[in-house]
This record gives sequence, structure tokens and C-alpha cells, in this order.
Amino acid sequence: MADSRVPTLKDVAKKAGVHVATASRALSDEQAHLVSEATRARVQAAADSLGYRTNAVAQSLRKGTTGALGVVVADLANPFVVSVLRGIEFEARARDAMPLVAETHDDPALLRSVVTRLLRNRVDGLILSAVHTTDEEFVAEVESRVPVVLAVRGFGPQIDLGRPDRHREVLHDDVQGARIAVNHLIRLGHRRIAQLPGTQRISSFLGRSDGYRAAIAASPDVIDVSTGAVALEASVAEGRRLTADLFRQPAGRQPTAIFAHNDLMAVGALDALRDVGLRCPDDVSIVGYNDAPLSDHLDPPLTTVRLPSFELGRHSAQLAFSAIAGDSPDAARIMLAPEFVERKSTRPLNP
Repeated sequence: MADSRVPTLKDVAKKAGVHVATASRALSDEQAHLVSEATRARVQAAADSLGYRTNAVAQSLRKGTTGALGVVVADLANPFVVSVLRGIEFEARARDAMPLVAETHDDPALLRSVVTRLLRNRVDGLILSAVHTTDEEFVAEVESRVPVVLAVRGFGPQIDLGRPDRHREVLHDDVQGARIAVNHLIRLGHRRIAQLPGTQRISSFLGRSDGYRAAIAASPDVIDVSTGAVALEASVAEGRRLTADLFRQPAGRQPTAIFAHNDLMAVGALDALRDVGLRCPDDVSIVGYNDAPLSDHLDPPLTTVRLPSFELGRHSAQLAFSAIAGDSPDAARIMLAPEFVERKSTRPLNP
């Protein structure tokens, strides 16, 4: 019967004709230089022939690191999130590190659960892109244990960017992005405008609401005809629901233009317009946010604010790895600028 026993370092040393300590050094990235090239080659050949693999857990205990980076996201079904993850993975791969991804479904209780599990798995650091404004105390406690980077979402009001940094953050200027979007609609002649707001427990949606209101306030002849309802989640279904509510209002309160807090809600708005027999952009212009993949393939292609998701992921990973290496301050903020992308879902107001 074949020997099914897992080969050990002692087996490798015996086959290579060296001491166990020499075999260990020869197979260690940090100590291989202490062994001659001929010995390293002989030990590696013995390890390969036996099918020996180094014990990653033991190595991590010796080094004090695991090479694992925890990444917590709200919704893996959101195409914007996928692009952020690709940016993180790009940086992790360059460092021979592994992202461990967990999803919260935007549930604060699940956020605490998955972060606790990642810490038990001894991740070297965390990137959190699923925090709510009520999670700061919990995150502060986690920061006392491992380096943490907040990506996309933070805690403070973006309208006051002069506040002192409290965390490591990679954010997007949502206030300015919303202003750009609404000012575009105003320049096209729209005077009855509504927003489809995401939940106000998420800082990026708070920033977009702030920017929306600032743009409306700067144009006294423009009326905000939003209903005041807020999306329970930033989804297609919620965008459809909120938009349907807008067109149950009296004719004089119905919008000629809509600013959706993300592209998924903008897609829901397009569906709702068709349900009531209206066309985009002939009857109602729509602007989304994020420039998620395939936004340019909608009918009509979506005008939106581009949030550089891949770059945001890369910056978040760079800051996380810098913190893990001890080369980053405890608090730092990287703010990425918005880019307006005009397509076919907006047009000048019909006279």
C-alpha cells in the first residue's frame, strides 16, 4: 500500500542529506541566503519529489504576519464593488498577498460578525467599504488591533472637509460630484428637479444629498420636488419605487429631471418612467452616480458621475499595506475627484 502520510520537513532533510535546520533555512524566503546555492537546490528538489509544502500557518506565526488582507463590502451584486475589488487585488497580487472578501448586505450586525471572523483568521489589516455612520465606535476598537482603511464610506460630513482626520480613509468627493450633476441639469433648463436619495446612514449618500441641496439653493428659480422618501437600499427596485412616488404628485410637482444617488437606482427610475408612459430623456432627464460597468449600454446610455472605483481600490490597498508595514500615520485621507460623464439620458428641457 502506498504511503499516504503527509511528508514532513524531517523527510525532506533526510532525502536531501542535510540537517533539519538546514532544510528549514533552505526553504525559507528570509533565510535561504544563509545556505549555499547547491544545498538550496538539493533541498528544493527533495521537497518537490516528496510533494512537501511549507506550513504557511507556522511561517505566519514566526513572521507575525499572514499575508492576508480582510476586505469587507456591502453588496457583491453591485458592479461598482467588483471594480473596487479588482483594484485591491491588483495591489495585493504585486505584494504576494491575498484579499479575503466578506459581504455584509449592508447589515451593521453582519459587519461586526464578519470583521470578528476575519480578525480570528489573523488578517494583517482590513479595508472596510460597508460602514454606516453609526459604526465609528466599533471601527475605533478594531483599529486598536489591526490597521484599518475606510474605502468609499467614512463617518464625518463631507461638507466639512476641514475637520481633522480621525481614520485612514480613501473617499470620493460626493458633495462636488452631486453639485456637478445637478448644475448640469440646471444648465439644460430644468427647473423641477428631484433626487432619489440613498440611506442617510451612509456617508457617501449624505454627501450627495448635501451637494444636491447646495446646487438647488444656489439657483432660486429651481424647485426641489423630491418627496422626502429615502431608499431602504441603493437598488433598482428602490429606484423604481421612489420614482413612481414622484409621479403620483400633482402635475406641477412632477420633475422634469432626476438625480439618482447611484446607477442602480437610475436604472429603476428608467423602468418607472416606462411604467407611466414617459420617455427618457424626451420627457424626463436622469443622471446617475458611479459610472458602473454597462451604464453606457443602457437605453438610453446613462449620464452619470464617474467614481474611479478601480483607482479607489488601488489607493485603499496601497494605504493598507503601508499601514501594515508601519509606514502610514494613524489618520490620513485621500479624496478622489469626481468626473462627469455626459451620455444620452439628459437633454435640454422641452419648451
